[in-house]
Formats: sequence, structure tokens, C-alpha cells
Amino acid sequence: MKQVFILVALLLPGLATAQDLSGMIPDTGIETVSNGIGRNAIALLAVMTALSLAPGIAIMVTCFPFIVTVLSILRQSIGLQQSPPNMLIVSLAIFLTWFVMDPVLTEAWNTAGAPLRDGTISIEQAFTRGMIPFRGFMEARADPEMLVALAEVSARPDAPPERLSVLIPAFMLSEIQRAFEIGFLVALPFLIIDLVVSAVLMSMGMMMVPPTVVALPFKLAFFVVVDGWGMVAAALVRSYQ
Repeated sequence: MKQVFILVALLLPGLATAQDLSGMIPDTGIETVSNGIGRNAIALLAVMTALSLAPGIAIMVTCFPFIVTVLSILRQSIGLQQSPPNMLIVSLAIFLTWFVMDPVLTEAWNTAGAPLRDGTISIEQAFTRGMIPFRGFMEARADPEMLVALAEVSARPDAPPERLSVLIPAFMLSEIQRAFEIGFLVALPFLIIDLVVSAVLMSMGMMMVPPTVVALPFKLAFFVVVDGWGMVAAALVRSYQ
């Protein structure tokens, strides 16, 4: 529950802005039903927009992009198109992300979520404090060269490269790049199995037999014998320690 509260707290500045926008509607001194409906509609639209951004925010500032990319490459390397299904891959990535990000979420809750719940700090203060653990997590994983490159092409090249508008995309690009590097290592054993099976089939003159069909049971057996899922999950978690 506290993790959900943190994500909602990160969206509260947008809700505050929506309230400010609704307050900018000119007041003629005559309260009418239409004016009240207009203000409520603007606030409701801003709330729905902010809530729709919650999954995007969770993806941008956590290790989810890295984990889900590696798992997707793993499935493609084995040769399975729909097994495990996308929903299972995403769900596994979400729970592994929760496991990895638990210290960051706990720190954000203690410094921002709990004081905001108790009413001791404002929404703006909660957002600033809550982003500190996430900022530290992203700075530790973002490629410095990527940060410099994005800062140079930004609309404000004189601003510090650690600002969120540069840090978040640099972090995501670095995570995707790192996921492809790990994906290469994951896919290499399965590629070797495909090559061996193809060579054996060609030597036997079985040209019409698809190598992928014959290699699939061997790849599945190899993955089960080495405890592939546990090995990959442990490696993904250890990469953040």
C-alpha cells in the first residue's frame, strides 16, 4: 500500500496544478451551475490525466525497462513466441522490480509519503523529498556519456545535466542498452544449440526439417537443467546490488 501511495504522491503536484487552473476561471460574481460544472470538469480531467501517467512514471524511474527487456529477449532466444505470455512476462518483471526497488520505495515513503500523510509537509515538499531516492538510484545507473549527450542537445544546454528532464531519458536509454548487452549473453547458448542442430540435420541430409522445431526441445531441456529462470532472476537482481 505504501508503494502505491508513493506513486500517487509523485502525481500530486499535477493535481495541485489542476486546482490552480480551475481557480483561474474568471469569477463574474454570479455563481451559476455551468461555472461549477466547468471547474469540476477541468479538475476531473486533470485527475484522470495524472492517474493515467502513473504506469509511465513507474516505468521511467525504476528498473522495470531493464528487467522486462531481458525477459523478452530470453523468450525470443528460446524460440517461444507466446509462452510465457506477455502478461506473465510483464507480471514477473513488475514483481522483480518491486523486489529490487523496495529499499528505494521504503526510503521515499519514510522521507515523503509518511510526512505528507501526517500533514507535516506540503505536496511540493513531498515531491521534492520523494524524488531524492529515485534520483540517486537513476544517477547510479545512468551512463555519464548519455547524460552529457542529452544535456548538449537539450533546449537548455546551460542547465545542469542532473535535472529530471535529462536524467530520466538518460537512465532509460542506459537501462535498455545494458539490457541488450545482457540479452546477448543470454541468447548466445541458444544460438549455439541452433547451429549444432542445423549442422547435424544438414549432415544427415534432412534439408526439409526446420532446425528451429528440432532445436526447441533441446533448448527447453538445457534451460530446465541449468535452472534458467532462477539463474536469470538472480542475475538481474544482483546487477542492482
